[in-house]
Amino acid sequence: MTAEELIFAVLQDLAEGRVFPDIAEPDTPRPYITYQAAGGDPVNYLSGDRPQKQPVRMQVNCWADTRVDASALGAQVEDALRAAVHLQPEVATGRVARYDEATTYRGTMQDFMIFC
Repeated sequence: MTAEELIFAVLQDLAEGRVFPDIAEPDTPRPYITYQAAGGDPVNYLSGDRPQKQPVRMQVNCWADTRVDASALGAQVEDALRAAVHLQPEVATGRVARYDEATTYRGTMQDFMIFC
């Protein structure tokens, strides 16, 4: 499975299932979650072989109508990813508050390292 598929599998029950790679459609009801790969620290072998697993940095964004709701959803995401021990998760950053002026949505952004 790809990193994106693994993240979706962990988060799909949050935000009433509104979990999307990259972006959500403009008319998506809030709250919702978006996620995207944000790099990582690749494993390289001298043989040139591709490792079966790689560390992947995933950014997860939570969007809601209020700061309180966005922060609460962000905490749920963190709890769900910490519990997904099969991904060997590591919280890479604390949650960062976001505000989208065009939509007036409140959000959080947080990065996680997973091994997949």
